[in-house]
Amino acid sequence: MDKPVRIACVSFLNTAPLIEGLEACAGLVLEHDVPAALAGRLLDTDHPADIALVSVIDAATSPEPLALLPAGMIGCDGQTLTVRLFSRVEPSAITRLHADNDSHTSVALARIILSERFGARPEIVAFDAARRAGVDGGPQAWPESVLLIGDKVVVGDLPGPAYPHQLDLGEQWRELTGLPFVYALWACRASDADDARILAAAALLDRQRRRNTARLDRIVTQRAPAKGWPADLARGYVGDLLRYEVGPREREAVGEFLRRAAALGIAPRTEPVWIDFDRAGVAPVVGV
Repeated sequence: MDKPVRIACVSFLNTAPLIEGLEACAGLVLEHDVPAALAGRLLDTDHPADIALVSVIDAATSPEPLALLPAGMIGCDGQTLTVRLFSRVEPSAITRLHADNDSHTSVALARIILSERFGARPEIVAFDAARRAGVDGGPQAWPESVLLIGDKVVVGDLPGPAYPHQLDLGEQWRELTGLPFVYALWACRASDADDARILAAAALLDRQRRRNTARLDRIVTQRAPAKGWPADLARGYVGDLLRYEVGPREREAVGEFLRRAAALGIAPRTEPVWIDFDRAGVAPVVGV
């Protein structure tokens, strides 16, 4: 790969199995952004990424077609711990849901769960949880119902005890469908589906993920303190609760999620486009 392939991703603890060691990979440039901005990075005309860890709903609603690369994902098969809905009222009584700005897929999932399991279709209100944390006023300064994602759900200064009703959305999806859930996957522009550089980079991402799986305990132990996580909790979260490999059930889950999102008018009726990359050669990995 003569021209470096730009990889855009988030830097939460849960991305460690996907991105650890990529900085040292020849031919890749790693760039960090918030989850909601990653799909846009693929379409940025000034500083575009070539591959990004894209929210599933953003891939489906992109103004230009995106294709999914089964080289790695952020998902779960039941409890997820860091995607939670907090409410002072019963889920069926929620009329306004303040939603964390960071993840569009989690917002869509909350709407599906509330509609199909509890018969609620609340108004969605944008909410910056990172700015609200630590604000004077105590728990009552927080909204009646709020969806939060990411490391801050576990290590942030959040009023969890003030909410008697809490839903783990990964767990709720598993009970609803019997399937795992996929929050984000590596993706590229559909127009690059046959680009040898992209295919080779995808194969490299997949190989690095597999390599990281074999040394996951050490990676998580090293990264947890900087993210504010207790090491034991971090190892259980990344090693036991989360899923990173895209298999047949995960592909099925993506399609099922998009069909249910379309039924609620959240996404267009479309089938996900997958790219197989195993026919591409892989550039050497340096220093990992």
